[in-house]
Amino acid sequence: MTADPARGPRRLPHPFVYGILYVPFGSTSGFVGVALAFLATARGLSVEQGAELIATFMFPQVWKILWSPVADTTLSRRRWYLLAVLGCAVGTFAMAAVPLGPATFRLMQAIILLTSVAQSFLGFAVEALMAHLVPLDDQGRASGWFQAGNLGGNGIGGGLGLWLLTKLPAGWEAGLILAVLVLGCAALLPLLPDVPAEARGASLGAAIGKVWREIWRVLSAREGALCAVLCFVPVGTGTASGVLAQSEVAAHWGAGSDEVALVQGFLGGIVSMLGCLAGGYACIRLGGRAGYIVFGGLMAVVAVAMACLPATPLIYLAGNLAYTFTTGLCYAAFSAFVFKAIGAGVAATKYNGYASLSNIPIGYMGLLLAAVETWLGPRGMLCADAALGVAGILVIAVVARLWPARPAAAPVPA
Repeated sequence: MTADPARGPRRLPHPFVYGILYVPFGSTSGFVGVALAFLATARGLSVEQGAELIATFMFPQVWKILWSPVADTTLSRRRWYLLAVLGCAVGTFAMAAVPLGPATFRLMQAIILLTSVAQSFLGFAVEALMAHLVPLDDQGRASGWFQAGNLGGNGIGGGLGLWLLTKLPAGWEAGLILAVLVLGCAALLPLLPDVPAEARGASLGAAIGKVWREIWRVLSAREGALCAVLCFVPVGTGTASGVLAQSEVAAHWGAGSDEVALVQGFLGGIVSMLGCLAGGYACIRLGGRAGYIVFGGLMAVVAVAMACLPATPLIYLAGNLAYTFTTGLCYAAFSAFVFKAIGAGVAATKYNGYASLSNIPIGYMGLLLAAVETWLGPRGMLCADAALGVAGILVIAVVARLWPARPAAAPVPA
């Protein structure tokens, strides 16, 4: 419940509302990472150019912490959400309507860049609503639905987007359908009370200074520093999915657009959501950091197994779904670890600080794995993904070993 000065206590809806509100965030990522990535090589672009489209989308996600104070200090959270979801819908329509090819490559990059900026503000709005409205004892459940909306939306934008682009005669028709679905998620926004801008009356420079001081305080602590290390290493990124979604790579297993749309779409979205929920419950026992290491190791095992098994459409389907499930596990563990590290106080901004850092390995791993695929083929790409994941796990273990936890301080008498 939350208090409303005019009407008294107000019962908050089920946390699945946050998942629905976050679906546009995932759908825009999925449309670029799956639909456009698959069509890239099918329409005259190289594997590296397909990865470059994904890297273009990830660029604002790395630096979004720099403009997050704008969302904290200006409009209310619901108003920012409405503006951002409109930007995501327009961007999705434009990405579908513009024919992808060598002649439109730079134009598509510009559209992707602007859509990614709009997506970042949608994330600010939902995360701030959660930070202010979700009770402490319900944060775990809400976080699970939050990540489920992210990865489920990724499946909608990627799988459904690819299916529509390959089945409908014109790209603008697919874009219009996806834009309506994106805007429809805002229908649940009135179920949540609005949250006004923080630090009203303070200058933007003062707000930014406060944000960076708070982030530095978190990073100075052991858990915060370990969390930052976790964000930089290539563990649990799930970026091999973007390379596996490209038509030239999927053809190695005899898979076509229908198989890619299935594993990266509805079925993949369901499996990733199940992975998020399973990872959240597992982290209750394992803890966020240990869970992330275990799940990252499991992802490496899945990648190696897919590389070693026969190259058939069935193996492509099963391998992708297993990889997607472990991605959900890793995302849930990441959220659990970050929420433990940041504690209370401007939680949405601090969460985005770590989210920005975590997008760095997603960006460089996408480009690196695409280059490895060109050099060593799909099997070599999967083995490289596994090897780098194991190396990242070793880095986390060494840093944690060299930086022992301090003994708990004695309680101060009241």
